[in-house]
This record gives sequence, structure tokens and C-alpha cells, in this order.
Amino acid sequence: MQLKPLFTFLSGLAKHNDRPWFQERKATYDQLREQFVEDAEFWARELAQLDPALAGPEGRKSIFRIYRDVRFSKNKDPYKTHFSVYFTASAGKEVEAPGYYLQLGPNGNTLIAGGLYQPDKTQAAAIRQEIDYNVDELKALLTAPDFRRYFGGMGGEKLKKSPAAYSVDHPEIELLKHKNFTATHQMADADVLSHEDFRAHVVEVFRAMVPFCQFLRGAIS
Repeated sequence: MQLKPLFTFLSGLAKHNDRPWFQERKATYDQLREQFVEDAEFWARELAQLDPALAGPEGRKSIFRIYRDVRFSKNKDPYKTHFSVYFTASAGKEVEAPGYYLQLGPNGNTLIAGGLYQPDKTQAAAIRQEIDYNVDELKALLTAPDFRRYFGGMGGEKLKKSPAAYSVDHPEIELLKHKNFTATHQMADADVLSHEDFRAHVVEVFRAMVPFCQFLRGAIS
């Protein structure tokens, strides 16, 4: 993927988010998207080696469309201003599973992330139970050098109050309050554009996230 041309295109799209501007540059978009598909296929192959549960989903099928669904949104801009892809063993299934996400875009909109975003009530309860039973395992992977280097810790929105099944004075209440169980590595534009091998960097960040995703997957399986 040629990152500078992609960022130039997406910066222009952010300023002129309308169909005429996009259609005039559709050939450029198609070329950039095909390059992104090639990278996604590479990441899919690498992830299948790192996390065998992901073997199968194709990179092309894991890519999100650039067209926004504006039916229920106040923001009526027709296009997203980033490219994104999500690798998960639950592709095409009704119940979501932990996975690996990449969002690539200018103005600080590049991030490499993963985990489980917006789990259903059953999944959230199962993960909290696993945290309660095996917190030492979770803490060990959250404090692993590579995980801390890229993510710092577990992120995601939290409940304002304690979950119903747990006391407010539970020693791990802050971990148990999580509604989303995610990890995010944000990248500044300069870091993305100056990276010697961004594609390989994505693999290394995903590699650091594998034990975290496997912990979550084990909790809900």
C-alpha cells in the first residue's frame, strides 16, 4: 500500500465528501483499494499462522466498505474517510467473536486494535466470570512487554456502576466494569508515513494482541 497517495486521497475526501468529487476520482480509489486488498490478504495469511482460529476468512471479504450507512445517522456524509479491515473467526455469523482491526486514515485516524467490542450480555457475563476466576492470567498478558509497548493496557468503555453480580469492593472491580474489552494502538500520521515497513508493523502489533484475543475467545466459547 502506498500510504502517502492514500492519505492524500482520503484528506481530499474529508474536505469534499460528496458523490461528484468521489466519482471523478473513482479510478484512483479503485487502485488504492486494490492495494489495500493485497495488504489485507497478507495480514490474513499472517494472522492465520499467529492465531489458528482465524484460518479461513479472506482478506478481501474482511474489508469494510467505504460507503457509509446514513439511514440512522445525523451525519449524512456518504463516505468514510479511512480504509478499514476486521479479521475475526466469526465472519458471517450472527454472534460476534474477538478479532483484529486496522483503520488507516489521515488526521490521526490510524489505529491497530482488537478484542471484543460491544459483546452481548451473555458474552460480557462470561468474560467477567473468566476475569474473576483467572485474573492472574489476564494481568500477565496485559503486562507482557510487547502488549504494554503497543497498548498500555485494556481499553474500552466501562460501566459507571459495578456489574450486578459483583460487589463494589471486589479487588478487580475496575476490570470487571468493562463493557467493551479492547486494546488500541493509535498512530500519528508522521509515524505511519515514515515507517520503513508499515505492513510488517501491523503484523507485530497483531502478534502482541494474540494472547488477549485468545483469552477472550476462551471465555465465551
